[in-house]
Amino acid sequence: MKHTLTEDCLHTIAWKSYTTTRVNYINYIKLPPPPVMWAQRREILFVTICLEDCKDPVINIEPQMIYFKGIGGTEQKMHEVTINLYGEIVSDRTIQNLRGRTLELVLFKKEEGPYWPRLTKEKTKAHWLKSDFNKWKDEDDSDDEGGMEGSGNDLEEMMRQMGGLGGTGDSKPNFDDLDALGDEGEGMDSDDDDLPDLLE
Repeated sequence: MKHTLTEDCLHTIAWKSYTTTRVNYINYIKLPPPPVMWAQRREILFVTICLEDCKDPVINIEPQMIYFKGIGGTEQKMHEVTINLYGEIVSDRTIQNLRGRTLELVLFKKEEGPYWPRLTKEKTKAHWLKSDFNKWKDEDDSDDEGGMEGSGNDLEEMMRQMGGLGGTGDSKPNFDDLDALGDEGEGMDSDDDDLPDLLE
């Protein structure tokens, strides 16, 4: 006895196949990453996510990862990026500043020490990641600032130029973390490493 598929069954099978294919296709498509710039000091990372007119971004900071998702840019499209960090940071000390064109992050390294050779855990070069030479300072230059205390003053001035700090949207800067850098760094030498590798 032969069994034939009814027209309704054929429509159901076709619809399920279409739905599965569409879901797989959507999951396959990756959202474009926004441009990201970075710079560092021996104890701090500066990470700037460049996305104009970004509203209500989703930001997740973990000890070895930065996740960002938001709508912005000239076409107001969704962008997304996950940055697996080369080393660990103290995630709960992160300073955020959302401006008109950028999201600026100040991240404190878990361990102060030599410059990281790159921002990401992966060695492959990411086309969306560049060095921020406006904020970059060579490791040996810290000697000219009088050690860590001078570095903290330099960072504080940079924070003022950022126009307000904090993830709560308060425009009043909070320099408690930066002031602590001078106290924690007393007696530490910072000129015993070579020039950092500027590969992104």
